[in-house]
Amino acid sequence: MKKILLLGAGRTAPFLVRYLLDHASRDDYHLTVGDRDRSQAVALVGGHPAGEAITVDAGDASGLSSLVGDFDLVVSLMPPVLQPRVARACLAARVSMVSASYLDDETRQLDTEASDHGVAILTELGLDPGIDLMSAMELIQRLHDAGAVIEGFESYGGGVPAPESADCNPLRYGLTWNPRNVVMAAHDGAQFLHGDRLRIVPWHRIFKATWPIEIAGVGTLDAYPNRDSLSYRRSLELDEVTTLVRGTLRYPGWCETWHQVVRLGLPNETVVIPNMPEMAWSDLVEAFMPAHDPADEPLDVRVANLLDLDPNGLAMNNLRWLGLFSSTKIGGNGNTAAQAMSQLLQEKLALPATERDMVILHHILKVRYPGEENRRETIRSTLVELGEAGGITSMSRTVGLPTGIAARLLLRGELTVTGCALPVERRIYKPLLRELEVEGIRFAEQVTVT
Repeated sequence: MKKILLLGAGRTAPFLVRYLLDHASRDDYHLTVGDRDRSQAVALVGGHPAGEAITVDAGDASGLSSLVGDFDLVVSLMPPVLQPRVARACLAARVSMVSASYLDDETRQLDTEASDHGVAILTELGLDPGIDLMSAMELIQRLHDAGAVIEGFESYGGGVPAPESADCNPLRYGLTWNPRNVVMAAHDGAQFLHGDRLRIVPWHRIFKATWPIEIAGVGTLDAYPNRDSLSYRRSLELDEVTTLVRGTLRYPGWCETWHQVVRLGLPNETVVIPNMPEMAWSDLVEAFMPAHDPADEPLDVRVANLLDLDPNGLAMNNLRWLGLFSSTKIGGNGNTAAQAMSQLLQEKLALPATERDMVILHHILKVRYPGEENRRETIRSTLVELGEAGGITSMSRTVGLPTGIAARLLLRGELTVTGCALPVERRIYKPLLRELEVEGIRFAEQVTVT
């Protein structure tokens, strides 16, 4: 019997654990779920005979290396910052791994050594990145085979409350994944190609650089640029495009509000703040105000003046609702403003048990057919998945499915890859997309002659 180690039992893990346990008997493997908080792992395993829960401290590099050597495969849902450590531990133990996180530069450097030792390091196998890349690559290849020249490629993804649940809070957002990733979403800035011109958006302007995207059956959402779109030009075989954009979707109002949070400087995880848990939220925000600012008016009024906002406008009302000007103690055990904000989002933006979430993937391709008198088309390919109220979220399902499928294919020897690999390779995305379709993950396509 083979053994799988799943690292991480957070918000995106429930479906993956259930999926792997459901197939354990058929594929003859045992699943061990490890997390710093063992109780979370215990709850997910739920006493299943093919699973067990253990405590794992990913900060202990030597302990992690000795642990993974006892398994045939490691699946990582750890925070992205820990991915290189997990990858190094797997390589040292000669154990392949699957991860839902982006392939970072530090992990990428392990490619040659992993290939030499027959170790697979498969990354970007979640929703976004993951299903988005695989579905896009399949569509791009199909168009190339039909003789099309792809001149524009836009790909958008987002996890938000379902339309009927959108007003569950004033920010119209429900937290279904790691809150740190939400708080630090703009940290790396972004670059993309638009009209054959390079566009670079620094981190402090990400949530200002938005544009509307219409999703059938959902409505108009705000899109903002996501990281480095140009890094996918070669891997997605988009050499001739003049527009190349990857973006994130949110309901209107979120970006307007979060832009002000960024302007205040609160998404900061480098400055260590002494005794922060004992501070009131108003004290923390006050600390980010200019030193020369006279404290002769209420804090919210001074913040509105600093940011040049209507004191009674949407953004300011949302900042008040979050409690940023309140005398409530921050609490917890963090020591950076980003940690405080992560904790706050968990408290204020938790999706109520009576509501459900939604994930969206949306590709827009502008193509030309030289062999057909340069006939032009716009192709829109859309996935909308809804979660279960009080049950498995669509975020957990769409992150867990591709990760779980890849893990099973690797164990069965049906994915013969080594080194660092992404799901844009045909040998990876073809079998995964087949299995995803069996599980009901299907895109709807709309073609318009332009």
